[in-house]
Amino acid sequence: MHFDPDCRSCPRLAGFLAGIREAYPAYHARPVAPFGDPDARLLIVGLAPGMHGANATGRPFTGDYAGILLYETLYRFGFSNQSAATGRDDGLTLDGCRITNAVKCLPPQNKPVGSEVTECNRYLRAELADLDDGAAVLALGLVAHRAVIRALGLKMTDYPFAHCRKHRLDRKRWLIDSYHCSRYNTQTRRLTEEMFHNVFREIEKLLAA
Repeated sequence: MHFDPDCRSCPRLAGFLAGIREAYPAYHARPVAPFGDPDARLLIVGLAPGMHGANATGRPFTGDYAGILLYETLYRFGFSNQSAATGRDDGLTLDGCRITNAVKCLPPQNKPVGSEVTECNRYLRAELADLDDGAAVLALGLVAHRAVIRALGLKMTDYPFAHCRKHRLDRKRWLIDSYHCSRYNTQTRRLTEEMFHNVFREIEKLLAA
C-alpha cells in the first residue's frame, strides 16, 4: 500500500495529531508524504516527522535542526538543487533521491511504539518495492534500519546496525546505515559532518558500481 494522507490506523498518533492541530492551526499535523524523485536510486529512511520540522511543514526533514546536515550533504553530493530546506514552497528539488520516514506521523516525544512502526511498515514496503535494481537505501538510525529489514522480510540478526555499515540486499540493492542526523547526535559529535559525508562517499561507490 502506498502513502495514505488520511491514514488514521494508529489511534495514539491520530489523537496526538488532532491535539497538535488545535494547538498549532498553521501546522501540517498529518501524515507526512515521502519527498523527492519518484525514480530515485537512493531512498533515505528517517525515524518520524519532527514536531516543529516535518510535522509543521509537511515535508521530511524540512524546517528543523535534523534537516540542516542532511540537506547540506545532499546538495554537496549532487542530490539536490540547494543546500537548505525551509518549507514546501522554497524551490527545493531532489535528483535521484527520495526521503521518507519509518513512521509517517509525529509520535509523542518523537518515540513511536513498536506497533506503530509495524502498522506503518506497509507504506515503506511499497516504497522499497518501487526501487529499481542497483538502488541504495540509507537508514538513519536503528529504528529506520529495523523498519527496512522488516519491510523486506529479512532476519534482523543477519543485518546488524552499525554506522557506515553496508548490507547487500536483493536485486543488487544495498542498505547502508548511519547514525541519525539529529541535534543530539551532531551536537554531542556522535555524528560529525565528516562521518556523514563518508556515508555518502560509500553511497556514491555503490551507485556507480
